[in-house]
Amino acid sequence: MRILLAGGTGFIGRKLYGALTADGHSVTVLSRSDSTARRILGQKAAVVEWDGKSLVGLRPSVDGLDAIVNLSGESIAGRRWSSRQKERLLSSRLEPTRAIVKAIGQSDKKPALLINQSAVGYYGNTGDAEITEDHLPGSDFLATLCQKWEAEAKDAEEYGVRVVRLRTGIVLGRDGGALERMLVPFRLFVGGPIGSGKQWTSWIHLDDVIGVIRFALTNAKVEGPVNCTAPEALTNLRFSKTLGRILRRPSWAPVPAFVLKVLFGEMAEAVLLGGQRVVPGKLMQLGYEFRFPRLQEAFEDIFRRSTPRS
Repeated sequence: MRILLAGGTGFIGRKLYGALTADGHSVTVLSRSDSTARRILGQKAAVVEWDGKSLVGLRPSVDGLDAIVNLSGESIAGRRWSSRQKERLLSSRLEPTRAIVKAIGQSDKKPALLINQSAVGYYGNTGDAEITEDHLPGSDFLATLCQKWEAEAKDAEEYGVRVVRLRTGIVLGRDGGALERMLVPFRLFVGGPIGSGKQWTSWIHLDDVIGVIRFALTNAKVEGPVNCTAPEALTNLRFSKTLGRILRRPSWAPVPAFVLKVLFGEMAEAVLLGGQRVVPGKLMQLGYEFRFPRLQEAFEDIFRRSTPRS
């Protein structure tokens, strides 16, 4: 297949690029910097420089494609959510997605598929309820961001494109992502649950994110919103205990909620203290086989070549 990949130098994108090229697909990466993309992905990588919002460089790259995978977006938890940062989070997602859909509309031979990243934050804080793709969206900033993001991608359906909106949980893998930050307190022997620890954590191994995207590329029944999470959601307390056990580190030191609110403001409620018990209903119904359906197995794979540091 001929595939265009936006966000190909990020935590998920790097792994996806390697997997798709190994599968024999022809992958072109959109990047703000040709040299940076080649340094990360290899000098032979096909790269198109793009500013993330205009049609310059993008429009000719879209024509005749089989699929587009859009992983664009600044890290949600990278900085405190000031008004300015909220605008950055929105624009880093909405502008690239809007431009991609516009380029699709102007192309002579349109791609058959757009896979667009989203997040389980779409649902807001949902307590203990099991959440499938039919659940209503939340109303906080993160939920609103995801709704707007998905709406931009959904516009591609007007051109006959199959659109997959991946509502991804916390992605766990080596060398980056959320887990890299989680490890710090555990390796300092002060790891533990966040707040009450009762909030649900929906996660997925990086290899399964790649597997789900591969599955969507070849299975025409995968469309619309898709919960991209492992079948086993856990409370934050159980998640922390499992991580501590794998690392052979204590997991008894909870981080008080009020401290997180002081440090992170609004982001603490939406990302750290809230949660969703998400079920990957569509994926299970369509027969996707998870490589790592349980957290213990996922951690064992991630840390199998690692030993805890003192």
